[in-house]
Amino acid sequence: MIDATVKTLSAGLSAGKLSAVELAEEFLRRIDAHNGRINAFITVDRDLTLAEARRADDLRAAGKAGPLTGIPIAQKDIFCADGWLTTCGSKMLSNFVAPYDATVIAKFKQAGAVNLGKTNMDEFAMGSSNETSFYGSVKNPWNDQMVPGGSSGGSAAAVAARLAPAATGTDTGGSIRQPAALCGITGIKPTYGICSRYGMIAFASSLDQAGPMAKTAEDCALLLNTMAGFDPRDSTSLERPSEDYARDLDRPLSGLRIGLPREFFAAGLEQEVAAAILAAVEELKKLGATTVEVTLANAKLAIPVYYVLAPAEASSNLARFDGVRYGYRAPEYTDLDDMYCKTRAQGFGAEVKRRILIGTYVLSAGYYDAYYLQAQKIRRLIADDFAQAFKVCDVIAGPTAPNTAFKLGAKTDDPVQMYLNDLYTIPANLAGLPGMSLPCGFDRRGLPIGLQLVGDYFAEARMLNVAHQYQLATDWHMRKPTL
Repeated sequence: MIDATVKTLSAGLSAGKLSAVELAEEFLRRIDAHNGRINAFITVDRDLTLAEARRADDLRAAGKAGPLTGIPIAQKDIFCADGWLTTCGSKMLSNFVAPYDATVIAKFKQAGAVNLGKTNMDEFAMGSSNETSFYGSVKNPWNDQMVPGGSSGGSAAAVAARLAPAATGTDTGGSIRQPAALCGITGIKPTYGICSRYGMIAFASSLDQAGPMAKTAEDCALLLNTMAGFDPRDSTSLERPSEDYARDLDRPLSGLRIGLPREFFAAGLEQEVAAAILAAVEELKKLGATTVEVTLANAKLAIPVYYVLAPAEASSNLARFDGVRYGYRAPEYTDLDDMYCKTRAQGFGAEVKRRILIGTYVLSAGYYDAYYLQAQKIRRLIADDFAQAFKVCDVIAGPTAPNTAFKLGAKTDDPVQMYLNDLYTIPANLAGLPGMSLPCGFDRRGLPIGLQLVGDYFAEARMLNVAHQYQLATDWHMRKPTL
């Protein structure tokens, strides 16, 4: 049961071979047994989960079930969920129980899915290793001395460890794809605006995007079918016709043109990772694809651009956490200004404070033109590079991360080295393009390697098709860690 895909579990529920309550109880037992070691979940509420499971069984009994009815899904703790503690991995929200559902949560609830719990994450989604969480580091299920990636590390670890069949994540600069790669699962960040950001606690509003994480590309397509859609409550939500992201899964890859950016195979990429990526490309060529070299000349500027723009937006978004209306408030203060200062000093962790300071600096009157405005101009150049590349290819392939999982604590004292883990993922966020990661091998230490695919705007179905065909031909995605 724990190794089954979402599609298989859905078929079992439809056939009456198991109930939603039985399925939820099985995964709750797994969480009880293993979460103490992995720390993938911040909040588990057995009563709330089983109540949703009973409701799902009632829907099936009434003939009102959909593909996800009764499927347990772990929710990243960045999504507000009515009645659930919603912390965003921060002391600042450690006592915040959401009074409403984020649109993504509401869509899953409407589909009859079961909320299995809220997963651990880097504080306010700021991090690449899931070590900045107020609730402690998440451990990689393949080796508990290693990081799972971030910021959606809890979701990735939960799926990899078979504590959940699927999970949600968010991706601002690679926070779905990078932990998916490091934990050996599949994750997709759709085109910016495809999934509503309403009720998703904001980090960088022009970059944040929700997406699914699961064992397979097919499962990700099923989840994305539920998550996607226009939301009038979100000003960045795209109003466009709904689509079936699973429609092209069985399409042959003959005629597919894969772009290989020379910049993605330069210095800094671990040899074992490069070898696994190139082997995956060869497998895709056997399935009928051809390759073409493309150039993303400005991709090397993606990290400095991102670490101007994302902190700038974060400094604005996090101004609301002041101790006045909700969340943490310093226990002792003399006046309002003192309360603000002490609340934010005590409530935010070091990485969040660092980004707020950087963001405030680059937005200040004396430096706005020199930093923020220049970064926005380069962002446009990065998007233009992708536009030129997609004139000669259908998808772009390359590594998700320059390395496999690294040791806990190895980079916490060197923020720049930590930031370099997002070298290959950030460009897609800056351009608003869809991207995904899927397992394609292991290094000599037995740690997973992820293949990244990036598509043109609204090319999710084509990317999922490529990933699905690759997964039919290989079994990397079905391998699991020993717990």
